[in-house]
Amino acid sequence: MHPIFDRRWFLAYVLVWLIFGLMLAELLRSQTLGWREALLVAEPLCLIYAFVCLAPWYRCHDLPTRKQWIGPVTNHAVAAIVATVIWTELARLIGYLAGISDRLRPELPHLVMIGLLLYVVSVALHYALFAVEQSRESEVQARDAELRALKAQINPHFLFNSLNSITALTTVDPGRAREMCIRLSDFLRSTLGLGERESIPWREELALARTYLDVEQVRFGSRLHVEMNVDDDCADCQVPPLVLQPLIENAVKHGIATMVDGGTIKVDGRVKAGLLEITVENSFDPDSPAPRRHGLGLRNVRSRLETRFGAEARLTAQATKNYFRAELVVPCRREV
Repeated sequence: MHPIFDRRWFLAYVLVWLIFGLMLAELLRSQTLGWREALLVAEPLCLIYAFVCLAPWYRCHDLPTRKQWIGPVTNHAVAAIVATVIWTELARLIGYLAGISDRLRPELPHLVMIGLLLYVVSVALHYALFAVEQSRESEVQARDAELRALKAQINPHFLFNSLNSITALTTVDPGRAREMCIRLSDFLRSTLGLGERESIPWREELALARTYLDVEQVRFGSRLHVEMNVDDDCADCQVPPLVLQPLIENAVKHGIATMVDGGTIKVDGRVKAGLLEITVENSFDPDSPAPRRHGLGLRNVRSRLETRFGAEARLTAQATKNYFRAELVVPCRREV
């Protein structure tokens, strides 16, 4: 269906043609045609021709000009001639019904040129509209592809780290390695199907993060302490899947894992002025060597937020002496 048939656009489209009818009446007014007679011809003629000029929309879809232009130009030229004939014969018919055929005849050459020009302009406008539509579709497809690629980077990253941890535990503590496998399977089961979902409630995202921490708790034991202080108002806020887990993974890998005695990860959450504000804090050993691929999880999350929300969301991170803090801010949009 032509997009102009949306109610708002359709009324605006008809109004434009009515205004053009007034302009055409002014052009037709002459010594033989008065203003009232010119208006009587121009307005019905423009209203009917307005629908004729919608036909190029369908032909522009079927006849793109990027690969070849001879076929589309020939096709539209024939259509323009047919449309001009329809326009001219409509003018004759209206003149006949109004009883002014003889006085309208001198104006027919001008009407032929105007009808042809209007149809050519409509073809050009439809191609422009079609190009805008294609551009929007390409932008949406590129954004969706980027989101899928960024999500695909996150899940294997966590999986590889977990498998390495399980491998290390198998020789020193098989029982803990088995428990970690069970916890890992619970986490992976929970993440099945997340790639098909654009958003999930914050309570689900927080539950996934807790499951991830259960996996790491088996690995680190008493070295890992977790403190969560998340307001109930956050529960229904919609967020992209797996935006919190990489932040906590970063805190574990680059913070707790670097300290012999371990440390604490603090997760705070609140809704303020329509924004969901989440902070993840952890201690770390500033003297430990910097790990490879440092900050990959943060870059992935930041890219996903930029792709999804643009300037409405942000992820900031700062380190002070032996403390690291990441703050995530996204619009709190609740599912209706």
